[in-house]
Amino acid sequence: MVCCSILLTIVCWLAPVAPSAALSAAPVANRYSSFPYFLAPTEIAMANKSLFSFSGKRPNTLGVKDGKLAACPGTPNCVSSQASDLEHRVEAIAYTTSASEALAKLKSVIESMERAAIVEESNHYLYAEFTSGLMGFVDDVEFYLDDAAKVIHIRSASRLGQSDLGMNRKRVEEIRAKWA
Repeated sequence: MVCCSILLTIVCWLAPVAPSAALSAAPVANRYSSFPYFLAPTEIAMANKSLFSFSGKRPNTLGVKDGKLAACPGTPNCVSSQASDLEHRVEAIAYTTSASEALAKLKSVIESMERAAIVEESNHYLYAEFTSGLMGFVDDVEFYLDDAAKVIHIRSASRLGQSDLGMNRKRVEEIRAKWA
């Protein structure tokens, strides 16, 4: 409850005191069609940046070792296609092209997503960081192309905290939907 009050205070504090002429002249349907409708155009342009930055430190366990991405920790804020338990398990993404074509397509999908930055790329590996909109939390997302099995293994994990409210699983499913 306290967090909601603080968040509401911040949002109200950032909102303009009076609506701009452009917003007041807009039809009601347009004003309410996307959140946040009360922001001026310059504030909407800044919407892709985080208000806070809780990025944490980049883990030193990233990468592929013996054909495996790092295992998920015991917390629910990680998913992996190589996990054996249902809480952390997601399906890998199948591909039928060459590994280089699959990697190019994967890179295009990641680059099309908001607040995503590709950090490392090699012939069979891609590592990206995704930053949350408001608080600036960073999730480490790794992809390993297993060309023998023709699948892309995925691991998406939050750097900080205990729960991610299902965000890592949702992100993997968004990537899967864009892949299709």
